[in-house]
Amino acid sequence: MRVVFAGTPEVAVPALDAIAKSGHELVGVVTRPDAPAGRGRKLTPSPVAQRAEELGVPVLKPTHPREPEFQEALRALEPDCCPVVAYGALIPRSALDIPQHGWVNLHFSVLPAWRGAAPVQHSIWAGDEFTGATTFRIVEALDAGPTFGVMTERIRPTDTAGDLLARLAEGGSSLLVATLDGIEDGSLEAREQPEDGVSLAPKISVDDARVDWTEPAVAVDRRIRACTPGPGAWTTLDDDRVKLGPVTVEAGVDDLAPGAIRVAKNHVLVGTATDAVRLGDVKAFGKKQMGAADWARGVRLPESATFR
Repeated sequence: MRVVFAGTPEVAVPALDAIAKSGHELVGVVTRPDAPAGRGRKLTPSPVAQRAEELGVPVLKPTHPREPEFQEALRALEPDCCPVVAYGALIPRSALDIPQHGWVNLHFSVLPAWRGAAPVQHSIWAGDEFTGATTFRIVEALDAGPTFGVMTERIRPTDTAGDLLARLAEGGSSLLVATLDGIEDGSLEAREQPEDGVSLAPKISVDDARVDWTEPAVAVDRRIRACTPGPGAWTTLDDDRVKLGPVTVEAGVDDLAPGAIRVAKNHVLVGTATDAVRLGDVKAFGKKQMGAADWARGVRLPESATFR
């Protein structure tokens, strides 16, 4: 089939590469416009745009896919199908109707669970044991289209959202190519999603990523892992924001009040509603990321120091 791939962040690049290596003809790529990046805030192409240019594939960067100029350019490419991974904009009906086989999305959950922008983060935060990826035909309702295929993946006890998403991006790229193969040869038929089991995964905000030390240790651990690497879990010390990397639950250490900090020679513990947690990496405002013990020595914490 002639395909036009749509995607934007780094997590979409494995699928782009898999399609480029497949038997399908990659005739174009759609991605979000260049955006400011780095300290200089220089306009920078998306990771997908950069990879497409390396592959020598035409790139379309509409401000929004409803633009008539974009839709004319897409029609000119004559795609049979448009595979999508994390494109970042809603596709209007007028664009959905252009390819004969529609737009096929790779979503990083087992639908209908975790429809929305942050399925991997929410699956970790909720304490799910398994998640996966699903291919489905895009409709105008959010992640509600009929599904083609699914893969599953165990969530490991130490997984951050970044760890899990990287595995799903690799495994999901094969699923997406297999879905395109099945659509082309007629062996795959989309099936409507069940009405039961729907859950939503809205984007996680910076405010959501603030650690609540009055929660049980397991909940603190999950929140931090779900928010790593982005938007980044954080707390405050004397009204200064401190970013936190993944922690380790210290079973049986339950004599610290929520947020209370205990500094030892080689580690730092913080109290929660249940057991304490051992801090991993810490990044104070304007400082480099470092191990918790090094951070604590540098700031010379008083015995009464408490995260809020």
